[in-house]
Amino acid sequence: MDTTPHSPRKFPTSGFVELDATKKIEEEDVPTYVPEDYYPVYIGEVFREHRYLTLKFHVRTKEHDHADLHGDHEITINEYLKSHSIEHPGKDMVRSVLDSFEIAGPNGNHKCMLYQPLGMSFTEFLRLLPQNRFAKDLVQKSIQLLLIALDYLHCCHVVHTDISPNNVLQKIEDDSTLSQIEQGELARPIARKLLSDRTIYNSRPMPFSAGQPVLCDLGEARVGTQKHRGDIMPGIYRAPEVILGMDWDSKVDVWAIGVMTWDLLEGGHLFFARKNGILDDEQHLAEMVSLLGPPPPEFLKRSGKCYQYWDNQGNWKGSVPIPDQSFETREQWLHGEDRALFVQFLRRMLCWMPEERPIAEELAFDEFLMQP
Repeated sequence: MDTTPHSPRKFPTSGFVELDATKKIEEEDVPTYVPEDYYPVYIGEVFREHRYLTLKFHVRTKEHDHADLHGDHEITINEYLKSHSIEHPGKDMVRSVLDSFEIAGPNGNHKCMLYQPLGMSFTEFLRLLPQNRFAKDLVQKSIQLLLIALDYLHCCHVVHTDISPNNVLQKIEDDSTLSQIEQGELARPIARKLLSDRTIYNSRPMPFSAGQPVLCDLGEARVGTQKHRGDIMPGIYRAPEVILGMDWDSKVDVWAIGVMTWDLLEGGHLFFARKNGILDDEQHLAEMVSLLGPPPPEFLKRSGKCYQYWDNQGNWKGSVPIPDQSFETREQWLHGEDRALFVQFLRRMLCWMPEERPIAEELAFDEFLMQP
């Protein structure tokens, strides 16, 4: 890596497309967006020494405000992992915070975290692929590596709780990829909106990188060998024990990997889980019943909420009808043994009883992932 000091880059201040100031773009589309809470970064602003880093600015910290707990928590988890370091092949596939600092903005202080630069997320990568899906061998390689990364976290007694294609990024093996982005901005400045107190830029697309997947964003992670409580996980990736308000443990991550495996291979989500366009628990559970069969009685006993949807024998009594589907009828890209091994792999992860889901290390050697 080139560590020779350079003078700060001088990026063009003209020659770009100026976007309509009245139309929302980028961060302005976030429902909770308040401009004053965000640090007004501009291209060419200098914060640190000469090397490629990713900077993540958090919303401003206000007195008696908990808005930045996510950032503080991610740093806490990162420090915990450093102090409980173990030798493990999955360690380098979990993104860590390299450093952090505070900076004063026009309306308050902002925590900034520094990371190794990574490529595009799996969500972005999927959009570039035919049928928005990974080929079978790419799914197998990616999921196997992610399970090894997950095993590292679980061996350190950390539950990620937020696994989805948004939080898996590609490793960048060569700094020349990042140099291309820099040269691109010098030669063809990105389109932007010029406002009185800030500039809002269109995101520059990340170049494709063939590096291994890296599991990111530990801002919602939990630590400890005990069972946990509380609502976690992104909507359609939520495990049944989370939806039903039960105690949960690291097996929620295994469930999320199962759902993500389907989404990567099939080019569409396993669960729709919406009624009238809004995420709906009953719809989500009805879809689970259609794919997994009825939950066992011992599962139902773990939460009084279960009896809103099932009777004592496990018969569905919800108002949403059970869809007529199975993994086999939904799967559309594989045939013969490939399909059988894929569905068998899914069923190991996607089952009602969390304790019946294998640990991540065991799943990394599943027959489907070990196919030659």
